[in-house]
Amino acid sequence: MSGLEEDLPMNFAPANRIVTVAAMQAIERSADAAGHFFATMMEIAGRRVAEAILARFGRASYLVLAGPGNNGGDGLVCARYLHAAGAAVRVYLWQRATDAAHDYEQHYAKLTALGVPTARADDDPEFVTLRRWLEAGVVVDALLGTGANRPIHGQLAALLTEVEQAQADSDARLHVVAVDCASGMNCDDGALDPHTLLPELTVTFAYAKCGHYMFPAASAVGELMVADIDIDPALAAEVRTFVLDEAQVRAWLPARPANSHKGAFGKVMLAVGSEAYPGASYLASAAAARTGAGLVTVATIRSVWQLVAAKLPEPTYLFLPEASGPNGAVIAGEAAAVVANALPGYRALVLGCGLGNTPTTQAFVAELLAQPLPATVIDADGLNALATHADWPQRLPPRTVLTPHPAEMARLCGLSVEQVLADRWMLARKMAAAWRCTLLLKGPYTLIAEPSGWLAVLPVATPALASAGSGDVLAGVIGGLLAQGLAPFAAACVGAGLHGMAGLACGATIGVAGVLASDLLPTLPSVQHRLRTASPPARPGSTGEEA
Repeated sequence: MSGLEEDLPMNFAPANRIVTVAAMQAIERSADAAGHFFATMMEIAGRRVAEAILARFGRASYLVLAGPGNNGGDGLVCARYLHAAGAAVRVYLWQRATDAAHDYEQHYAKLTALGVPTARADDDPEFVTLRRWLEAGVVVDALLGTGANRPIHGQLAALLTEVEQAQADSDARLHVVAVDCASGMNCDDGALDPHTLLPELTVTFAYAKCGHYMFPAASAVGELMVADIDIDPALAAEVRTFVLDEAQVRAWLPARPANSHKGAFGKVMLAVGSEAYPGASYLASAAAARTGAGLVTVATIRSVWQLVAAKLPEPTYLFLPEASGPNGAVIAGEAAAVVANALPGYRALVLGCGLGNTPTTQAFVAELLAQPLPATVIDADGLNALATHADWPQRLPPRTVLTPHPAEMARLCGLSVEQVLADRWMLARKMAAAWRCTLLLKGPYTLIAEPSGWLAVLPVATPALASAGSGDVLAGVIGGLLAQGLAPFAAACVGAGLHGMAGLACGATIGVAGVLASDLLPTLPSVQHRLRTASPPARPGSTGEEA
């Protein structure tokens, strides 16, 4: 795979797409109109849920909670397949009409004909039957589904409270499986009702929904399985949001042929550092090297060089003029010409890590951006320097990657942090298009957007990455990938993926508290090695794939 933006659509597995509820409904309508009828999709969906939970829990005792809509219908089909597999299953109905006029697909009638026990919430006002049936090992939540967007109250709130209490009181663990999404999750904006049950497995259909990857709803997903219900993938061709999973990172990872030399893997320069923040220079430049760049050059002042070179002898160094700042020496504005003169032959530039936010460094950034530059990552104080100029988007080089955290994004946009966090997906996509750059918006479930509308969602949230310097490592990783020839969007996606996997690996081995940004560095090569040598996972089949 080349990693070029124009190649993106053909490089994605269909099940990696993420859709809004409205988009999913439109896809289903199109499928129905093409002859893949709603009834068929429901039958397949219910069977897929049963297959998934039987594979996980075996012939346990199951209680299916079935609501009034299609989600409840999926639950009834699931119950039938569980019964057919020899599992003990009961069905508890909430606001679901079962007369012949409403049970037009006869899902309820088929269950009763098989002798599957059923009960209604309306006939169980004190929840006596529900409490007895909650002795089951597994509860299947098929109450509301993706269309729910109102607060839960009344009888349903009381019902869910009973299940939650049973989970707390159970001597043996009471497992919960959500059908499509946990009841109370808003699948468009990620809101989460306080009555929502927390499943350990969610089985969704055809494509993940936005809410599965938005907090706080993302905390009520558990393991996400995307089940194939035989919808034509072409119907989702216009969807430009996708999950950045290991398979995609592997597909875009730069090749490392045996017949190569350092020149084959490109040169990256890092214009970084100040006397107060020398560690950022070390972390970013070491990360670029650990990611596989053939040559790393650190452009910085001598006081930073003395500290960094003692820990990292492999890079070359370009000494820059310095000036006095409020917290020690910083790179001088006239250093821009020195960097620009040395850049020919370099594929990538990383700008900003540890510069310090002073008028002098702001002038350095402005003057450097006036020069012809290779693919450029701008991070940290480079972003703060941008925000001081009203016309900064017009100053960006053609192949720019911006890597703001929410506070930096707020400064760039002239918004509050709360406004940035209110709708991260829309804002990232909108600003990448307006600024004509690749935009990586950091945070739990980092987002990567590019000008034509593609948005990647990295499903990694770990406190192991919540430490100073982690962002410097990420900037260096992306710079190292740009040096190896990846296009900006692919480099940002792969960089975020490798960074996230390194964080997860450190969290698993060291613990999520106390991981230092420097702990990520030796993990980066091993993460890449694992991706390059492992057998590619099978793409989604009849039972779907974990997102």
